[in-house]
Amino acid sequence: MQTDHQTLWNKCLNVIKDIVPEPAFNTWFMPIIPLSYEENKFTIQVPSQFFYEYLEEKYINVLKVTIHRIIGAGTILNYRIMVDKTTGGTVDYPTEHNSIAVKKITPKDANKAPTPFTQTAPQDLDPQLNPKYSFDNYFEGVSNKLARTAGEAVAQNPGKTTFNPLFIYGGSGVGKTHLCHAIGARVRELHPEKKVLYVSSHLFRVQFTDAIRKNTTNDFLNFYQNIDVLIIDDIHELIGMDKTQNTFFHIFNHLHQLGKQLVLTSDKAPVDLLGMEERLITRLKWGLTAELSRPDVELRKKILKDKINQDGIYISDDVFDFIINNVTDNIRDLEGILVSLMAHAVIYNREIDLALAKRVISQAVRLEKKQLSVQKIQEVVCKYFNLELALVQTNSRKREIVQARQITMYLSKKYTDCSFSHIGKIVGKKDHATVLHACKTIKDQIETNKSFRLSVEEIEGLLKN
Repeated sequence: MQTDHQTLWNKCLNVIKDIVPEPAFNTWFMPIIPLSYEENKFTIQVPSQFFYEYLEEKYINVLKVTIHRIIGAGTILNYRIMVDKTTGGTVDYPTEHNSIAVKKITPKDANKAPTPFTQTAPQDLDPQLNPKYSFDNYFEGVSNKLARTAGEAVAQNPGKTTFNPLFIYGGSGVGKTHLCHAIGARVRELHPEKKVLYVSSHLFRVQFTDAIRKNTTNDFLNFYQNIDVLIIDDIHELIGMDKTQNTFFHIFNHLHQLGKQLVLTSDKAPVDLLGMEERLITRLKWGLTAELSRPDVELRKKILKDKINQDGIYISDDVFDFIINNVTDNIRDLEGILVSLMAHAVIYNREIDLALAKRVISQAVRLEKKQLSVQKIQEVVCKYFNLELALVQTNSRKREIVQARQITMYLSKKYTDCSFSHIGKIVGKKDHATVLHACKTIKDQIETNKSFRLSVEEIEGLLKN
């Protein structure tokens, strides 16, 4: 016999099934277990923290609208999350906890069109920050050390460091947006009196265009010129938008002269922003320009371990290593692969094994087809530096030959299972200690010399072709 809360949930499922695609319905709604409906509070159980966060991010409006429609407008949705499957331990979260759903309009504002130009107190201004992104889960690695350190310094003393503006650039999915939100959140934590605003360049452009159309340009300017910490994501999207660039130029000047903090991101360095006004490019270079490059292997390990712990899932060592070694381009791919693996595991009710990992990852990234050897790495390195292969085998102490030899040893240790002794035997008949020293030398140079790091990354790219 069904209980009242089970009956109500079944009715909700019937509605949801018509709203979301069947695969999403089976993955994210079928595993939900209705637990109780008491005192206007409807409690549902979900398998993990990850499951809860995904529902809150992607389907919170579907859940709320459906529950209000079936059960009643005043119904409060409450989650019970399984945190320990062996003991049955759980933790409860109300739906508003960490929710990034669209902010509701209060009754007194119901007849007013939402506008970003209303002057408010710092604590009343919606900073448009995602609470999921913080410094606590923004792990440090070689690829992001400078940007992360600068971000923390800016958050400690916004507008009072030489990092103004802080210009962060890098490819898609390397962590630019996460870092922006982390900076904003830390500023609000340490300086609650300051007005903080995160906005994408796309939204900034849309707001400006709308302000022109409605003849509210002065309100637009006044609003932005009163922000204490302005964070603008994807500034490259303003390329070709001359009027928007001109307006941003004046906002930039005003805020900078008043000692306000600016944080900007782009997919390119300022010097490569072709189509951006030269006077604006000059200002973008006033502070610190920090690159976020492809995440290094240690950083990928930290991120994947954290996501696995958050989601409460088990992944064997061989699956973990396979993911780390094949999903290398960006963090977004890494997180997306984990979501896909979990979805497949839930839908097909199976363990996340190596076969499943290979199938899922092969759909998202190009897997390495051939096994690298020390000989192959040696050939690629010599070709990159335009050196004869035989020279690496000699005892020559010429700088370019020593460097090629050491890079070969470093990459051989990284991409093969060979021992230090075996690598030394092939590369110039060197001993174990020489290879160990070479690996340490190259690692140190990668961490301290950007130009050298880029060269090694280019060689790694050639190895994967």
